[in-house]
Amino acid sequence: MYLLINNETGLSLIPDYAIQSLSADEMQEMSVRMEARLNRLKDKCSEFGLDVLGQDTWHTPNTWEFLVNKKYHIIWCNVFKAASSSWMFNFNVLAGYTPNYLLKTKKILLNLARERYPRVTLQELREAQNNSITFIIARNPFERLLSAYRDKIVFALPYSFHDKLGRSIVRNYRKKPKLISRAGNTKYPTFPEFVHWLIDQVKRGNYIDMHFVSATSFCTPCLIRFDMILKFESLAEDQLYLIEKTGLQRVIAPVWRNMGKGGRKTQELQQQFYSQLTKQEMLELYNYYQYDFDLFDYDIKEYLQYARADEVADAVASGV
Repeated sequence: MYLLINNETGLSLIPDYAIQSLSADEMQEMSVRMEARLNRLKDKCSEFGLDVLGQDTWHTPNTWEFLVNKKYHIIWCNVFKAASSSWMFNFNVLAGYTPNYLLKTKKILLNLARERYPRVTLQELREAQNNSITFIIARNPFERLLSAYRDKIVFALPYSFHDKLGRSIVRNYRKKPKLISRAGNTKYPTFPEFVHWLIDQVKRGNYIDMHFVSATSFCTPCLIRFDMILKFESLAEDQLYLIEKTGLQRVIAPVWRNMGKGGRKTQELQQQFYSQLTKQEMLELYNYYQYDFDLFDYDIKEYLQYARADEVADAVASGV
């Protein structure tokens, strides 16, 4: 059910001349696009048995990162590094913070949001869904992981949690012979070191940081109903459709925030970093993110083309 809000929002309204919208034909095309994505999700969930309740994180509904706005009938599962900064800003606006305050404050937007959006139980979430639009933003899992690695590890704030994590990874993984030849003199973990650490965390069943965790595990879209799947790659159109369907055109401006650090083109970065991994390393990484690839219609083939030769190349590089 899609509900339109009235103009008595209590928020600063965007003037008519600044509102962006889609044409009737574009809205119809978007409707078909969204239906196709949801149908694929349903089919793949059934194929992999992810729509069946169980004891592990893949089969247990997780409501931890859902933000439920009952006033404006919109619910979002926040997948970090998938336009999360932009929509965290939007949800804070819907919670009553002014855009001017959000742009100037030094407080973390997630913390501000949680002051207005309490965590919900599964029952509370499902009750709120009865008259709301629930959405998720998907992103290519490997692209999302690289973005998180660069943002949280390479450019980690000094003495922050992720800075300390990076130092720990270097201490524990740089001593491995097959990683030393690829390390150079960097103080932060190289991408192969980071990937080895992440794979080990998965194998050991350890907690996976919310910036690196599988979106399927994080939002459990096979166990919780979603009305829309937006995609990072087509976000400009997708979010216009969402904003129009929720009647929030005069409240939310479809602005893209925090485009990433370093100013490099996405494809160039993908090749630079994933070419540092062997095919075996890449497939082990894929094994963890496979559901994200399949449920949201992404492909690993391009990345496999980037892969370096396996252990023989490492031995040659290290002079063995």
